Amino acid sequence: MAVLHRALFLWFITLIFSILVALRLEQRVRWSWFIVFVPMWLYDSILLIYLIFLMGSHWRTSSDRWQRGGHMFCLVALTLKVSAEILLCLRLEGRDLPLYYVMIPVWIGLPILTLDVFLSMFDTDIVEFVTNINLR
Repeated sequence: MAVLHRALFLWFITLIFSILVALRLEQRVRWSWFIVFVPMWLYDSILLIYLIFLMGSHWRTSSDRWQRGGHMFCLVALTLKVSAEILLCLRLEGRDLPLYYVMIPVWIGLPILTLDVFLSMFDTDIVEFVTNINLR
């Protein structure tokens, strides 16, 4: 899929999600928060299928273990995102769940993603960086 198509699809999913959140917050609909998050679940499932396909095709054709680690890193980041969404939905549904439990996946993911963005400026990935630290 071209970059433009992916950007437009993400924009459309975000627009639908924003409309559903606004409707739910203004109490125009009485849907469950899990229903409101359906556009995000759809985007996450498409991203998961794409990632699994990418990992499978790369693992069959290449023996570059660094790229494998990069794909696994994306899979871990996606898992943290989905778990944060599930915990947020549970909290918004009225479960007696402390806010710091909801934020644990975010607190785990943000420093890792920040490190990944910082390392991408130097054209290295996080697996190579951690391996170089362990070798010293």
